[in-house]
Amino acid sequence: MQGQTIYFKNKPKIISAAAIAGPKECEGVLREYVDCALSDDMFGEKTFERAERKMLLYAVNTCIEKAGFTPKKIDAFISGDLLNQIISASFTAREIGIPFLGIYSACSTMSEGYLLGAALTDGGFARNVVAATGSHFSSAERQYRYPLEQGTTRPPQSQWTVTGAGGAVISSEGKGPAITSATIGRVIDYGVSDVNNMGAAMAPAAADTILAHLRDTGRSPDYYDLIITGDLGALGSRLVKDLVWERGADISANHVDCGEIVYKVIEDEFQGGSGAGCSAVVMNSYIYDKMTRGGGIRKVLFAATGALLSTVSSGQGETIPCISHAVSIENWGEED
Repeated sequence: MQGQTIYFKNKPKIISAAAIAGPKECEGVLREYVDCALSDDMFGEKTFERAERKMLLYAVNTCIEKAGFTPKKIDAFISGDLLNQIISASFTAREIGIPFLGIYSACSTMSEGYLLGAALTDGGFARNVVAATGSHFSSAERQYRYPLEQGTTRPPQSQWTVTGAGGAVISSEGKGPAITSATIGRVIDYGVSDVNNMGAAMAPAAADTILAHLRDTGRSPDYYDLIITGDLGALGSRLVKDLVWERGADISANHVDCGEIVYKVIEDEFQGGSGAGCSAVVMNSYIYDKMTRGGGIRKVLFAATGALLSTVSSGQGETIPCISHAVSIENWGEED
């Protein structure tokens, strides 16, 4: 480890990936890339929480099947979500019976899952690991903000929590994009207390981790085809580029944010998407496809971002501490 960055000697591979997304999310570019495009965000369930859990279970089972495995071939399941006590992840773990590591990193759970899965497989502690997460607009909205029945007007700085889930099988064997290094983020708090302004809250954490990765590796931003943040939305995307530029690096030419591209271009969703499912769906469908099927993307720095708040902390006037973990994913020409 150098600075905040772990280098993976054996370069674990992402040998399969899968994603499921809600009807709103599939109005845009994602429809042709996800494994399941839902027509009903209830997914045949009676509650939003059960629908969220069912989506996560679908993503996990599908990525295992696409790898040609059964659950018995998976040594560990790494997952978390946005709900209290990460119930979507733990209840999914109950269903599949795989040894479970529950994590909470809010909307940066996908990048932390990649990181931990790569560490387990690179170190020889596991051969095959599944990392997955998801979210649901309606379950997150009533947990973090207001009851849906209240019909509260959303302010222009707000984002829309993505309804969807994504997962990947990380393996010490097989073919696929390699996880070559990962930078563990620090908790950063710039004093933002507005729970509707997640982009402004999380952008400083993303900038801090991206800069730490570039410093530790000695790389310039143009080493990567894409530097992808997870959940900043339109405002946060602009902020992170400014914050990185102020400290001597320019990512404006190759930075994209999953929250900016998840929905259709012509919309009224203000800043775009967020939520643990935002980067999980985009990375495990659209980006993975572009990396493995001749889409011209070979090197990606994936830095999902998470706001580590709760309704209790925000109700007590606390500001919003945030985190971002960055994972370097590289493909040298191996096709699926």
